[in-house]
Amino acid sequence: MLLNEEDRGPILRSYVTVHLEEEIRREALVKDWGAFVNFLRLAGRESGQITNFAAISREVGLSQPTVKSYYRLLEDMFIGFTVPVFSKSPRRHLLSTPRFLFADLGIQHAACGVSPDANLVRANPGRYFESWVGIEIWKRLQYAGAGTLSYYRTKDGAEVDYIVELQDRTIAIEVKWTDRPLLQDVSGLVPFLRDHPHVREGYVVCRCPRPARLNRSIVAVPWHHV
Repeated sequence: MLLNEEDRGPILRSYVTVHLEEEIRREALVKDWGAFVNFLRLAGRESGQITNFAAISREVGLSQPTVKSYYRLLEDMFIGFTVPVFSKSPRRHLLSTPRFLFADLGIQHAACGVSPDANLVRANPGRYFESWVGIEIWKRLQYAGAGTLSYYRTKDGAEVDYIVELQDRTIAIEVKWTDRPLLQDVSGLVPFLRDHPHVREGYVVCRCPRPARLNRSIVAVPWHHV
């Protein structure tokens, strides 16, 4: 961002509070603006996590259908996007709830009422790093006009952060805030590749200085190669 650091927060907050309100009210898409603002703050706080519609509904005092319609509205306005569960799996007992990510981390912070700040990211770098990688992959798929993005998680906790399905291949991706990735850092990726033999490529996006092969199927790649 080219703005001075002290100007970034106010500009992002004005975008969220002015642009969104203008667009939504003009289209008469939301009846209760105050309730929508409360939802927006919570959606920003929960961005990147598995979406718990029931919990969000209780916290903001809205029905689950209304909460789901608000998420769809954010997608329609290109504020965020849904990452569904990977469906082409032979395993049962998979979670079925999607994840939702804001399409920009700065807008996410403004939506939940906090200013962009390096200390905020340092407090939980792994979470923001994972979201940033997902956002970058999603943008590239949109530009290409092909491919889908999903995630994988079983009810017993086995997880792969992102699954990219292209026309000719499927890629499994883990995101780790480390500069020295090891196989034990990707405990969900190894069994996923074993259980899904059609998925032949696994990557760990991390802070390593250069690409490094962890085993026959898994390669660690620096974040700037995404």
